[in-house]
Amino acid sequence: MCTMAALTKTIQISKSVNNVMKLLTNLTLAPNVNSIASPLYIRRVPTFQFAFIHTTTKRNDLMEFFDDKENWGKDQIKVGRSWRIDELRLKSNEDLHKLWFVLLKERNMLLTMEEAYKDLVEYFPNPERIDKVKNSMYNLETVVRERNQAYHMLETGESGERPSKIVYSQIGLRYVYCMTQHKIPKCINRGWQKRYQFGFRSAAVCKFIRLYREKCWNEKRRARNRQFRAVVGLARVFPNLDWEAVREKYPLADIEKAKRMRKAIGHYIPE
Repeated sequence: MCTMAALTKTIQISKSVNNVMKLLTNLTLAPNVNSIASPLYIRRVPTFQFAFIHTTTKRNDLMEFFDDKENWGKDQIKVGRSWRIDELRLKSNEDLHKLWFVLLKERNMLLTMEEAYKDLVEYFPNPERIDKVKNSMYNLETVVRERNQAYHMLETGESGERPSKIVYSQIGLRYVYCMTQHKIPKCINRGWQKRYQFGFRSAAVCKFIRLYREKCWNEKRRARNRQFRAVVGLARVFPNLDWEAVREKYPLADIEKAKRMRKAIGHYIPE
């Protein structure tokens, strides 16, 4: 009886070892496939998911703040235009987030190169690149602000922006004041009262405002006259002008009045 019991136990152990070996073999060959190894049981193979992280090229120096060595010493560098608002509106939030850091990195690189050229007393090629990057970042912020406002209006019925109002400074100029929260009420907050003195008017301030408005009006009048003379000169030289394009380029000029001017008639026979 003892011999039969030992033989039965040995057979059971050998079957268990064979099943374990089959399981290990299937895990090695097909780790993601669940199949039936035997009609007596169903084998369940655990599956694992991995998230791969994508990073940029790692550099141990500070060359990320400098332009490519191929562009060093060149007088002109071929660059494109800035990003437009209509183009940025077509991108997703994730793409805008990535583009923001690309523009931020490009701006830091250009500012570093500008300082490097100043130290070497050399000409910085294409300095308008900095303006294009800043314009792109401004347009990107505009698109993100539009989406935030639309989201807040849909969820809460408010824009989500900080409340603001138009106030007068100490010298009488108007500007937009964005309200903020303070721990101390403004009625007893001496620091806030010293910094923001709205509506301060006196004889000197009134005189300054009068002279300032006169200066702004004179500048606008001179700009209008310059554009009017430019339109008259173009009409005298080029009889077949595209007046829609002229009106778009010179919005302050009176186009109909310029057409009637005698100086706008050139030395050609009208059709």
